[in-house]
Amino acid sequence: MNVNKGFATLAALCASVFVVGTSEYLIAGLLPQVGADLDVSVGTAGQAVTAYALGVVAGGPVMALLTARLPRKGLAIGLMLLFAAGSAISAVAPSFGLLLVGRVVSSLSHAAFLALALVTATRVVPAEKTGSAIATVASGFTVATLLGVPLGALLGQSAGWRAPFAVLTALSLAGVVLLAAVLPRQEAPATRLRDEIRVVARRPVLLAIVTTAVGFSGVATVFTYIAPLLTRVSGFSGAAVSGLLLAYGAGSFLGNLTAGKLTDRSMSATVRGVFGGLTGTLLLVPFAAVWQPTAVVAVLVLGLLATATIAPLQGLILHHAGAAPTLAVSANVGAFNLGAAAGSVIGGAIVAAGALRWTGLAGAVLSLVGLALTYLVLPRTRTRTRARARARARARARTPARDAGPEVPSAV
Repeated sequence: MNVNKGFATLAALCASVFVVGTSEYLIAGLLPQVGADLDVSVGTAGQAVTAYALGVVAGGPVMALLTARLPRKGLAIGLMLLFAAGSAISAVAPSFGLLLVGRVVSSLSHAAFLALALVTATRVVPAEKTGSAIATVASGFTVATLLGVPLGALLGQSAGWRAPFAVLTALSLAGVVLLAAVLPRQEAPATRLRDEIRVVARRPVLLAIVTTAVGFSGVATVFTYIAPLLTRVSGFSGAAVSGLLLAYGAGSFLGNLTAGKLTDRSMSATVRGVFGGLTGTLLLVPFAAVWQPTAVVAVLVLGLLATATIAPLQGLILHHAGAAPTLAVSANVGAFNLGAAAGSVIGGAIVAAGALRWTGLAGAVLSLVGLALTYLVLPRTRTRTRARARARARARARTPARDAGPEVPSAV
């Protein structure tokens, strides 16, 4: 493929992923406004995050399987149109129930589109640039956290919580036009559905998916309710919270890039270091939140670590997925959202019990469980032993034995 066309394709996919990624956590910064407008509590409003996450978890793999044999370009456009429809419903929802419907409609395209974008990215660049292509597309999510979510929250503060969803609808339709213009035509994959299912059933892939879900639920327990935490406990204004969300996004962007580089050196050390850091940070959040300077530091560090597990865990799944990665990637995207759903439910229960300040303790426990699971996903001693054994075997295969005598001709 022409270099310019490949770059245009990656740019279009990244921009579309940015729109989808912004929608996921946009409402987390608008919970007080949503609750007041639709006459529900903040804890209940937080279930809009849960509904979206569950839609991704349940709908993502199903959509990936149902659309596995469709041409890729038409599928990408169709998924973005579905996302636009859900955003429009959310923007005009007169009740909390209809808002949940809009969130679920949008969520059905989330995991399937991300999986499609990542796989498509690897097919429009030379093999030696596959990693860069994946990073380029995935950066759409980190930029969404860095800019989309805080700017959306800021817009919601000044123009009402519906305005950001109206903007997302317009951006989604612009994404449809962009994809139609630059995305190359690709036939449906030749892999069979059972090949995709077989990949997901592999032990390393399943363990990585479970680790993703459990570990990220610790982050979601705190982040879903970070706006009321910072306003009620720390005493920040709504505008200041938007600024802190921007700082959180900057941390996520830098953390994701750093983790990607560290993963190239040691996948196991990176993922364990991140989960260990998350456990300590979340444990300190309840105590840091009572003083504004320490609350700022906690938000920055949490942002730095929140998305740093993506590179090592997604890399592990792609390594084991082989020629049938779509369902596995979609399932892992769903795992992040399953973690978000579980975290928002746990956090909501803590908030409803009047313990908003202490959501970090539950998050720390979940991150600690994620850390423990990494030793099953990437067993240190066994992995190194097998790698060394394979290296020795390859060396023996290349070096003839000195005392073995004359070589016996093969019968083949």
